[in-house]
Amino acid sequence: AAEIDGASRWKQTLYVTIPCILPIAIVVATLSLGNILNAGFDQIINLYSPLVYKQGDIIDTFVYRMGILNAQFSFSTAVGLFKSAISFALISISYFFAYKYSNYRIF
Repeated sequence: AAEIDGASRWKQTLYVTIPCILPIAIVVATLSLGNILNAGFDQIINLYSPLVYKQGDIIDTFVYRMGILNAQFSFSTAVGLFKSAISFALISISYFFAYKYSNYRIF
C-alpha cells in the first residue's frame, strides 16, 4: 500500500517494516538478555583442566567445581541463585524499558 501511495523504499522501511517487526524484536531482545551470563558450559567443561582454571573459569564452571568437586553445595547453590537473580533483574529492566519507550507489554 505504501508503494502505491508513492513512498520510497526508505520510507517503506522506516514507516511500515520497522514498526511491524518492533514487537518481535522487543520479545527476542528481552528473552535473550536473560542468557547473557551463559557462556556455553558444555563447550568449556570439555576443554577444562586444572591448568586453565584461572583463564577458563566462568560462573558455571566455578559452580560445578565448588559444588561437585569440592562438595560445597550450599555455596555453589548461592552463587547459582545469585546468577539467576541477576538474569531476572536484567529481564525485568528490559521489560520495563520496552513498556516505557514503545508501549509494548509482553504479559
